[in-house]
Amino acid sequence: MKRLLAAAAVLGLVAGAVVATGAQADPVRGEDGYAPAPIAWGACDNPALKSRGAQCGQLTVPLDYANPSGDKIKLAVSRILHKVPADKYQGVTLVNPGGPGGSGLVLSVLGEFVPNHAGDAYDWIGFDPRGVGDSQPALSCDGNYFSYNRPDYVPTTRKIEKTWLARAAKYAKACGAAGGKLLNHLRTTDTVQDMDSLRKALGAEKINFYGFSYGTYLGQVYATLHPTRVRRMVLDGNVDPRRVWYAANLDQDIAFNRNIGVYFRWVAKYDDVYHLGKTGRAVEKLFYAQRAKLLRDPAGGIIGGDELTDVFLSAGYYVFGWEAVAQAFAAWVHDHDFSGLKTLYDSGQPQGPGADNGYAIYLAVQCTDVQWPKKFSIWRKDNDRVHKIAPFETWANAWFNAPCLTWPAKAGTPVQVDGDQAPPILLISETFDAATPFAGSLEVRRRFPRAVLVEGVGGTTHAGSLFGDACVDDTVAAYLATGALPKRVAGNRSDKRCPPLPQPVPSTTTGKHASVAGAARTDVLRFVRAS
Repeated sequence: MKRLLAAAAVLGLVAGAVVATGAQADPVRGEDGYAPAPIAWGACDNPALKSRGAQCGQLTVPLDYANPSGDKIKLAVSRILHKVPADKYQGVTLVNPGGPGGSGLVLSVLGEFVPNHAGDAYDWIGFDPRGVGDSQPALSCDGNYFSYNRPDYVPTTRKIEKTWLARAAKYAKACGAAGGKLLNHLRTTDTVQDMDSLRKALGAEKINFYGFSYGTYLGQVYATLHPTRVRRMVLDGNVDPRRVWYAANLDQDIAFNRNIGVYFRWVAKYDDVYHLGKTGRAVEKLFYAQRAKLLRDPAGGIIGGDELTDVFLSAGYYVFGWEAVAQAFAAWVHDHDFSGLKTLYDSGQPQGPGADNGYAIYLAVQCTDVQWPKKFSIWRKDNDRVHKIAPFETWANAWFNAPCLTWPAKAGTPVQVDGDQAPPILLISETFDAATPFAGSLEVRRRFPRAVLVEGVGGTTHAGSLFGDACVDDTVAAYLATGALPKRVAGNRSDKRCPPLPQPVPSTTTGKHASVAGAARTDVLRFVRAS
């Protein structure tokens, strides 16, 4: 599901919830009998973590939980301790940013962004899932896979189709060579077992969990397999458990096409700033004309039609950065200055040794959670059908996932998500989230009868909690502080309706000459949250 690879990462003891405070606790032996060694906490290297006094360490877990005495791997873990007296302590909160493949090590900082100091009562635990980031080993197959000026995403000829299939197969083969035995142990269920090992190592009887995007699926599966180990969960941008993963990507294609139309209309609204068209249709026409032009003659020999599509994709995910994309596009259209487009592309699709780590893990999880269609004829038929009504992203997304056709690891069977035994949890989604369409949040709400869903009505941002929407963020704070949730209502709908994160209002002094450096920088909380 993850197409946006923009790295924007930073930077009363409740009865029955935990058995340890911030001090090093004895590891807990769980139902599976595996007791991990305690984490040796020390200083963190990451500046954002170091400045907050975070602790870092490694959790050793089995490569294969069916053989706990066999090969071991190490997960990078960080911790920011609670800031309240022991009798007010509410336990540990694990955080996952999504992906799959997103690094979560720095997300122990998340607690400070919860309003009303409601995060202060928790130990916040960030971690890099197996194969990711600072965990050992980390998977990387070809750091230059997203190099510039690639073949047209849309396979208008069999030659283009064959070229993409060959590229995808080559990448899958490289992952087989690089991943070795690890490749067979990167399913969602493996990370869920790691989460429970982390619980044990922290000495906690129960965990709290804050998951974004794919992290919501980790939460769903954990709550299904370990319902008595769940205390509180916030799941923002909910994966539809019925659709993992092939169908989910087709759903995304339609949703992103809708959202890019919303964005084109926003650009048109500010034609006095960008001068790209007075109607959404005019901006859309200009985009596709420039895309065709760049396919024929890439800007600077590097920024082609595919790269333009990838730059605009971010506008389908979030309202953050809308101005930067419009500024960069205006600079190209009016001045033939492609530097802004290149800056945005490079921030979203980094290249070089190890740069594909997130992508490699994304594939390793999705390709093995469930069997994808093995015949490309099925892919061609489905994507041709969707492309006719949603041309913006469909084939780009298909080729992003195409290594699953020949992925060199065995696929498993997804867990049947069932929240009947789970405690009350908080679900969050904006109405027009494209990466995890709203139907997924409704389905999770249906499967978790004690869950409550908060909707950012009419919004297009993906997994946007704790970004300043007071209606949403105060609900999170109240839940974390006391367990209080809005009342669950009857019917297949959200339980609380909030304003969405607002669309930006550009200044008339910004325009085609404005810098895009601000959008490319890494903000403290703008982390990888995919789909």
